[in-house]
Amino acid sequence: MPAKRPAKGNAVASRPEPPADCDACPRLAAFRHDNAAAHPDWFNKPVPSFGPEDARFLIVGLAPGLQGANKTGRPFTGDYAGDLLYATLDKYGFSEGSYGARPDDGLQLRDAMITNAVRCVPPQNKPTGEETRNCLSFLSARIAAMPNLTCLLALGRIAHDAVLTVRELRKSQYKFAHGASHDIGGGLTLFDSYHCSRYNTNTGRLTEAMFHDVFDLVAAHLGR
Repeated sequence: MPAKRPAKGNAVASRPEPPADCDACPRLAAFRHDNAAAHPDWFNKPVPSFGPEDARFLIVGLAPGLQGANKTGRPFTGDYAGDLLYATLDKYGFSEGSYGARPDDGLQLRDAMITNAVRCVPPQNKPTGEETRNCLSFLSARIAAMPNLTCLLALGRIAHDAVLTVRELRKSQYKFAHGASHDIGGGLTLFDSYHCSRYNTNTGRLTEAMFHDVFDLVAAHLGR
C-alpha cells in the first residue's frame, strides 16, 4: 500500500529548510566554502525553497547550479533550466511578475513551490548517493509542511527517487518515465519529467512541447 503522509510532529524533528551553515555533507560544505572564498558576493549556502507554503503543487529539482541558484540564492534562477521552467510556470498561471534571472526581480509563485532534492551545489552537478540521502529529511519536512499539497513534479530520476524514498515506496513499483504519473498515497500524485537542463534540451531529450505536455497533466490534475 502507498505510504501515508508523514505526521507533522515527525517531520518537524527535521526542518523544511537546512541551516545556512549545514555541514551534513563534508564534500558539499567544503565546496561551498571554496566558492565563498572565490566569489564572496555569491549566495554560497543551502538554497531555500521558493514559493508559498499553502501551494498545492511542489516541483522537485536535483540540486542548485553553480552559477545559477548557488549564485543567486533562488532555485533555478540564473541558468538555462530556469529560463524554461519559469517561462512554463508563467504560461500555466503559476507565477506573477516577470522572471529576470535574479532574486530581486519581483517574481512571485502562485499555488506552486520549487525545491531541490539536494540543497547545496555539488561539484560537476553530481551529488553522491550519500549526499542525496543526507538531504531527504529536509524534503520530507518540506512535503509535510505544505497543508494543501496534492501533486509533485520530479525533474529527473534523482528527484523522482528522492520523493519515493521519503514516501517509503519501492522504486521498482513506481518507475520514472517522462510524462508518467503515480499515486504515492496521502492524497498525493507524483508526475515525472526529464530535467529541463540545457543538456537535455540541446540533445532533444526534452523539448518545450514535451515539457508543456507534463504541465498539461499537472494543470488538469489541479483543475486549472
